Amino acid sequence: MARIVFYHLVNYCQMTIPSTNDTLSLTFGALADPTRRAMLSRLSLGPATVKELAEPFAISLPAVSKHLKVLERAGLIERGREAQWRPAQLQAAPLKDASQWLEGYRQHWEENFDRLEDYLRKIQKEKTNG
Repeated sequence: MARIVFYHLVNYCQMTIPSTNDTLSLTFGALADPTRRAMLSRLSLGPATVKELAEPFAISLPAVSKHLKVLERAGLIERGREAQWRPAQLQAAPLKDASQWLEGYRQHWEENFDRLEDYLRKIQKEKTNG
């Protein structure tokens, strides 16, 4: 019995823990942090160094570097080499993939909102006629 439970637990964990090849999970994980989203916004204006990215935040340079590693692992940025500097540059392809995935749910929500709007109109009409 214990083997069966363990087997199902292992299978469940394999289904719920994203692998490093699961780019969509890595993208959403990276976007979950407001500091990283702000860094991506800054990088949308052009490449920046760690020091430039750290300026608006009250965090250390090592903390900024950790955020950049998360963004790099998700494929959202690329780090270059210019002398001793390693400027970061936005890579938008994972954002496009995330947008396409979300687009699949947009129609569902629009249909739900349309049904809600119809229902609210019906109730309002019943109150005025009622």
